[in-house]
Amino acid sequence: MRRKNRIFCNMCGREIEFRKNIQVEEVLSVKKKWGYFSGQDGVQYEFDLCEACCAELIKQFRIPAVQTEKRELL
Repeated sequence: MRRKNRIFCNMCGREIEFRKNIQVEEVLSVKKKWGYFSGQDGVQYEFDLCEACCAELIKQFRIPAVQTEKRELL
């Protein structure tokens, strides 16, 4: 959830840390607008998850998420 240049995890409610206007923590940001003929036609969701809550959500998947490692992080 974003409020006045601040980001909060929608799951746990914790504020994402910034130092000197630089985001210190990574966040999973999702924005999804459902299209025609879906069960949620025209509905849009936006949310942010901290790293810990994202990991907890992924643990609940019946089919595991595909995980790969990147060597170069630049």
